[in-house]
Amino acid sequence: MGEVTVSPASGKRDMREFVDVAYRLNAGDPNWVANLRMEEVEKFTPGKNPFFAHARWQPFLARRQGKVVGRISAHIDEMALGQPIEQGMGPGTGNWGAIEAEDEAVASALIAAAEGWLRDQGMSRVLAPMNLSVWEEPGIQTLGFDHAPMVMMAHHNARYQGWIEALGYATVKTLRTYEVDVRVEYPPLIQRIIASGEKNPRIRIREVVLADFDAEAALICDILNDAWSDNWGFVPFTPEEIAYTGKKLKPLVHPDLIRIAEYDGEPVAFMMTLPDLNQAQMRFNGRNGKPSPLGLLRLLLWLRKPRPADMRVPLMGVRKSLQSSRLASQLAFMMIEYIRRDAVSKYAAKRGEIGWILEDNQGMVAIADAINSKVNREYRIYEKAL
Repeated sequence: MGEVTVSPASGKRDMREFVDVAYRLNAGDPNWVANLRMEEVEKFTPGKNPFFAHARWQPFLARRQGKVVGRISAHIDEMALGQPIEQGMGPGTGNWGAIEAEDEAVASALIAAAEGWLRDQGMSRVLAPMNLSVWEEPGIQTLGFDHAPMVMMAHHNARYQGWIEALGYATVKTLRTYEVDVRVEYPPLIQRIIASGEKNPRIRIREVVLADFDAEAALICDILNDAWSDNWGFVPFTPEEIAYTGKKLKPLVHPDLIRIAEYDGEPVAFMMTLPDLNQAQMRFNGRNGKPSPLGLLRLLLWLRKPRPADMRVPLMGVRKSLQSSRLASQLAFMMIEYIRRDAVSKYAAKRGEIGWILEDNQGMVAIADAINSKVNREYRIYEKAL
């Protein structure tokens, strides 16, 4: 088949190849979603993606007989290095991610190059895959290859799991998404919990205010940083990342799908729901991430009025001061129910997805079980000593 060579990617031409190879290698997979190519380019561009303001990185390309046959990103998040090691990151921990490989030999060569770079940077441990941070597309898919992912989730070649594990990587965490039929009302016990909360004058569940979008985004991220601060893999969102993420998500934001819970007038919890952009991208983006003018127009029209649209809950959180309390669960169920009603009546939603959720996050797993949702996709994060 020919020798595989791996070299650092540098310059515009290499980075164009870095992005292009993902579209080419996945073109035959009907469940792989071709994101807008310009969004992918921006993701891997220091100076545009604020992740790089606190990260060192080195992208690599693999070639065989002069043809690009794979890619990988090796990177070190300086903020992650300062986290407690018992929370997953910590001193000496580097990452690789964004892997795409034509075959096992290519994958092995790419991972070896990433490990070598991390070792040269003084890292003693690798936690992977991360594309690029834990907030974006962590893990490699190990379950759910028979359907396309929802917005902000990845879809991988099923062979990658075996290739990675063959190199001595051990599973450290499993992340899961849960699917639920949102047309079905929740069990009577959940309905009673919701009804009880509706009678409590100290509780208010409100929609976000689009006119105050920047302030609302900052508020949500403040709750998020507090709620998730003890979670495995946590790395704080910076103000720049808050602004960047808010700008990215704004076209998908609909006030009735994002709720903030207030208790005694203080915001204490939130739930973010997004219409599944991936459904639209699969229809309008083609297989190369470059929609035609008509396709782009249809995509923009869909964003204005996404109907029918299934829904994904990528983020929710309750302030630490309330976690493990009955109130926390009650607020969660109230937000879920209010959004469920609007998702069905206003957006003709049929399917909802919650996650990702850590396999050992007992509180979130209990909520997912209580609304009769089922695991539909699974991703694994691995570790290896360098």
